[in-house]
Amino acid sequence: MTTQPPAAAPGPAPAGPRRTWRPAYPVDPGLVLGFLCRGPGDPAYRTAPDGAVWRASRTPAGPGTLRVAARPAEGAVEAQAWGPGAQWLLDRLPALLGDGDDPAGFVPDPRHRVLYDAHRRHPGLRIGRTGLVLESLVPAVLEQKVTSDEAYRGWRLLLQRFGTPAPGPAAAYGSPVARMRVAPAARDWALVPSWEWHRAGVDAKRAGTVVRAARLAPRLEEASALDPVAAAARLTAVPGIGPWTAAETLQRSNGDPDAVTVGDLHLPNTVGWALAGRPRTDDAGMLELLEPYRGHRYRACRLICLTGLRALRRGPRLAPRDFRAI
Repeated sequence: MTTQPPAAAPGPAPAGPRRTWRPAYPVDPGLVLGFLCRGPGDPAYRTAPDGAVWRASRTPAGPGTLRVAARPAEGAVEAQAWGPGAQWLLDRLPALLGDGDDPAGFVPDPRHRVLYDAHRRHPGLRIGRTGLVLESLVPAVLEQKVTSDEAYRGWRLLLQRFGTPAPGPAAAYGSPVARMRVAPAARDWALVPSWEWHRAGVDAKRAGTVVRAARLAPRLEEASALDPVAAAARLTAVPGIGPWTAAETLQRSNGDPDAVTVGDLHLPNTVGWALAGRPRTDDAGMLELLEPYRGHRYRACRLICLTGLRALRRGPRLAPRDFRAI
């Protein structure tokens, strides 16, 4: 009887191109990149035990995995990438971490104590840009008019079923890559069968919007280089994509610090409670409160949300709906 040799202990991560970037401002990669995560089980996003952020993306050069870790003692950010899209991701590391963002004009009113304190406590917050529109547009569509848990579940199941394994050190000790997936390409989104959308809990309306967007992907990706007004107009020209979805996309793909989300179920109440102590606020009231921060209204909302503050709830919460039972 032959015996198998003992399995070798996982070794160091395979070599991938690296980049060390020393920004002129404090950067907290987890804080900047955290808004790209679509729920605690997002197959395209992981935070490792050592604090490093791992992201799997489908770039114009192909799929790639990026690991980003801060080295605060050196005032540096260390990044490593794998896959055909590795160099594309490393070239855009500064933009991803907010190098193109200019928060200098954002001065919170001391009377808005919640916002003032949040700004002081999070000096490492910058609004980064991925430069990838479809990557943020699809999960934003999945989040339309459903609970976060429903949307996150659909995103997770669709990536597990139709995504591809993230390139990188899947066998290395401490690497989360073995559990990560790269989102489908535009063509593959367009070919997802109707029953698979149903199985993931995505209704026909949202599925149809994703398919239409996927078929128009080349035109929509151009929005990452447009000014905010033109970019929003490009996205909202697609049936099923409204101001809410466009704002949620452009905040991430374009790093737009003023792309305030209107039409949200909770955000107006959160902003109204934080800035004026109002338990209930509509979109018009929210925009009025944010007007002094025009140019940075999304930044203000992001800081408020980082506090965890929520308006007092009244009435029942939105109940999850299981579209698979329909």
